[in-house]
Amino acid sequence: MLLALLVVLVVLLLLLLVVLLVLVVLLLLLVVLVVLLLLLVVLVVLLLLLVVLLLLLVVLLLLLVVLVVLLLVVLVVLVVLVVLVVLLLLLVVTESLTDLTG
Repeated sequence: MLLALLVVLVVLLLLLLVVLLVLVVLLLLLVVLVVLLLLLVVLVVLLLLLVVLLLLLVVLLLLLVVLVVLLLVVLVVLVVLVVLVVLLLLLVVTESLTDLTG
């Protein structure tokens, strides 16, 4: 009778050990899954930051294009003004020459 109780006690202790091992393995798997989920969240955040940086780069490139176009417009206006001033000076010189020659 005592031997049978000892056998049952050993079997129950072995079952408890197996259950504890299964719980430890499940906890380790849970920790691994949580770490993987955190890594996935970090990757998603990094991808979102990359998308934001790319959008900022596109905006900066568009601003650069706008600035170049504005610079070209200003240069064209300056060239037109210089041409007009030269034409007016030529007109003044020709008028004064015609006045001097009578």
